Amino acid sequence: MNDRPTRALLEDVAREAGVSTASVSRVLNGAPHVSDRLRKKVEAAVGRLGYVPDGSARALASRRIGAIGLLVPTLDNPIFGTMANSLERRLKEHDCRLLLATYRYDLEDELQALRTLVQHGVDGVVLIGHEHLADAYRLLHQRQLPFLTSWQTHDKAEAPCIGFDNRGAARQLASHLIDLGHRHLAIVTAPYEHNDRARARFEGFSDAIAAAGCPAPDVEVVEYGVAEGADACARLLEMPSPPTALLCGNDTLAFGALLEAQRRGLDLPRELSITGFDDLPQAAYMSPSLTTVSVPASDIGVHAADALMTWIRHRERPSDLHLDASVQLRGSTAPPLTGIGQ
Repeated sequence: MNDRPTRALLEDVAREAGVSTASVSRVLNGAPHVSDRLRKKVEAAVGRLGYVPDGSARALASRRIGAIGLLVPTLDNPIFGTMANSLERRLKEHDCRLLLATYRYDLEDELQALRTLVQHGVDGVVLIGHEHLADAYRLLHQRQLPFLTSWQTHDKAEAPCIGFDNRGAARQLASHLIDLGHRHLAIVTAPYEHNDRARARFEGFSDAIAAAGCPAPDVEVVEYGVAEGADACARLLEMPSPPTALLCGNDTLAFGALLEAQRRGLDLPRELSITGFDDLPQAAYMSPSLTTVSVPASDIGVHAADALMTWIRHRERPSDLHLDASVQLRGSTAPPLTGIGQ
């Protein structure tokens, strides 16, 4: 005896609803001029039978499966979750779904994840940054698959780009500290191999420091996390000549630095100014509130969805879109104490 459940078919839904299979198809495909009565009958039958349309059949008929792939380096950083959430909500408005994969900044793993998404038949792909293996770009071009790069502006990107100037925003943030009178600055950054966003921020910090004639900054390169930010802050504060200001490559590292400085009893920001980058929701509610850069994560998701769906449906390759990232001045930065850092 075979107890395996039988998968409901389109014909079963039509029989359950007492309508034709054509009527069921019209309801499921969102055809115009479908009466409320017909739609409710079909939806009720679908619910009772647990019917799920055959995605492979739909893909063969339309050459689309109605899904976009997103490859992000990590979801440990909430800013990528903000972008993914925005992208998914917008795609739903286009009657499309999001398939997401992470690769922990490992480009070989990213390539394998991309191959899996392509095997599933995604209609387009969104990538973070521009540093990807040549085989990844080759696969996308060979399949003629619409794809976008995001998060970091690039004059010679392999595909349409929706991003912002990480380096320029970082330069503005460091210049703010220099304008306050800081001369002895330090940088806490995530590793920037295979991470053009982290590298651009590091370069922006360094640009401003060098242009102002300040001493070369002390640099801590640490893995992403609050604990890592705290440990980096501790090492910098224990140096013979500790910095008067910390430039952190993201908010999470800055949160750790703030907590460590407070644990040591420092009067923030008088004895130590700290900045972040991303403007996570918690940043405004830290004590003191965090000076940081507000990145357009949500806007990237919305624009990426619209651009890809236009490309897929109308074969119109989108243009690059450069968004603004603004410095948010808050309570974690102030002039150094007189004589310190001069």
